[in-house]
Amino acid sequence: MITSARLRCIFALIVVAFASSAQPTPAAAQEFAVVVTPPRFEDRAKAGAIYRNIIEISNTSPKASRYTVQTADWTLDAQGGPVFSQALSNDSCRPWVGIEAGEITVKGNGKRRYRFEVAVPAGTPRGECRFAIMIEGEPQPPRGDVPLPVSGRIGVIVYLAIGDAAPRLEVLETRSASMQGQTLPVLRVRNVGDMHGRLEGYLAAVDAKGTRIVLVPDNSPILVGTTRDIPLYPQAEEDSAQMPAIVYPLRIKGRLDSGNQRLDIETTLSR
Repeated sequence: MITSARLRCIFALIVVAFASSAQPTPAAAQEFAVVVTPPRFEDRAKAGAIYRNIIEISNTSPKASRYTVQTADWTLDAQGGPVFSQALSNDSCRPWVGIEAGEITVKGNGKRRYRFEVAVPAGTPRGECRFAIMIEGEPQPPRGDVPLPVSGRIGVIVYLAIGDAAPRLEVLETRSASMQGQTLPVLRVRNVGDMHGRLEGYLAAVDAKGTRIVLVPDNSPILVGTTRDIPLYPQAEEDSAQMPAIVYPLRIKGRLDSGNQRLDIETTLSR
């Protein structure tokens, strides 16, 4: 399993407060007092084998809480946010998944080790089994101007590579784009492999003023068969310092990694 130091993905731990189609207030959402570790799993399994692991569910409320647990398929929308579905997708591996119980109770300020397993059928070709384990609290009584009961939900993401599955990323385009109030370098990346991938590492850049800048790629996943725009973020020399402003044109050179793959980048971007 990948260590907690690498569990940095923006969508890895998703807390969703909902009330039918209504949007709950922050106070109502806070009734869901649970912490789940790890927020995601990235591991491997062999065809014909059973993969087993454990989620630790901590109830931070002083009162005992009951939760429902179920699996879901998921994908990413155009903005990179997770979209969950109870319907089985065409390539869903959820029929392989077994969970310990559909309902659990965790005592106040207590913890529960929750088991799940994936029985990979013999003869399964290399690829990726991807699903989520959804942990949902009981609806809470309405408060204030919230017209409906609200509850909270956490999605624990599971990526399970089968056999020798691996990402294969291709950089289709390098450009600049307006993001988060600034103009950032962006890589358009396609994944033609058979498991998700991420870009890691850093690139060296020099802007129009001769300022040397370190660029770090966004760590969001690039799912199999998808194309995503991955921004490159300028990094300050010290954690407390403000990120440097980029003065275009910008010369970029370096190498990024994705698993065992190396991607050489060399380009000049105009604003």
